[in-house]
Amino acid sequence: MASLLEGQLFQISGQGPPPAKDFFQLAITKNEIIWTSWKISLRLENRGIPPKQLKITHHDFQQHKMLQKEVFTVFGQRILEYTISLCEGKFDYLERLSDEILCRILSYLQLSETAVVAQVSQRFRKLCNSEMFWKQTVRTCSAGFTRDMEDISNAMGWRTTYFTFFHVSNIKEQQ
Repeated sequence: MASLLEGQLFQISGQGPPPAKDFFQLAITKNEIIWTSWKISLRLENRGIPPKQLKITHHDFQQHKMLQKEVFTVFGQRILEYTISLCEGKFDYLERLSDEILCRILSYLQLSETAVVAQVSQRFRKLCNSEMFWKQTVRTCSAGFTRDMEDISNAMGWRTTYFTFFHVSNIKEQQ
């Protein structure tokens, strides 16, 4: 299954904590961890310094407590744990799927089930509240979706359109 993965498994970048505020990037490939840091300073002696880069194997990262501490300091416990999991060969294939594919998968669920899925992670919460998800939901509910309906939905918002025209409780009130 791991052979299905592309070269880069994960990448994140961000600014370190004060007072230094240096910039860091963590990249994880199938074979190695790449830790890159840029020194951010107004001092003349630090101008033009190229970024530092450390490349180590997954096994070496598991033993490298100082680098683990740096990853924790810059990106937090969750990213450190995720990095260690990737180094141990525990790949999260669901996390690697595109939003379009996940939205398509969510379209097969009942709306009440998507409310539960939205509690799984920040990514799923954003996806379940996204216009892309609600657009898919409205289009699934309406067999004869027209251009006029799309224009209305774009103006009102896809979620509002769903709850105004297609949600069961609203339909019962109108009858």
